Amino acid sequence: MVIMTNSHTKLPKRVSAAEAKARLSELVASVAYGGERVVIEKRGKAVVAIVDLADLELLERNDPGPGRPRGALALVGAWGEVADEEIDRLATRIYSSRRRSKGRRVTLES
Repeated sequence: MVIMTNSHTKLPKRVSAAEAKARLSELVASVAYGGERVVIEKRGKAVVAIVDLADLELLERNDPGPGRPRGALALVGAWGEVADEEIDRLATRIYSSRRRSKGRRVTLES
């Protein structure tokens, strides 16, 4: 389950599955027209969320899909079109900047 939040949105409302069943129309309206997000819990554990279509589209656009790497692993190969020399220059600038930063030990490894 993914719950997306932005700094301008409030935390999602949390309801039990029984409450969601009894108030589904009201919850759907609060998401669709009130800009809310609803997390439905079963036995106190979050199991599903109701989000508006814009949030769903954003989730789907950012989802790498099943079997595709996530996080730092998704970056593997992302710099394939950048010349090795350019990457070396970038790394040198990063290490130079880190050396200037006080209180941080920097070691260069080859």
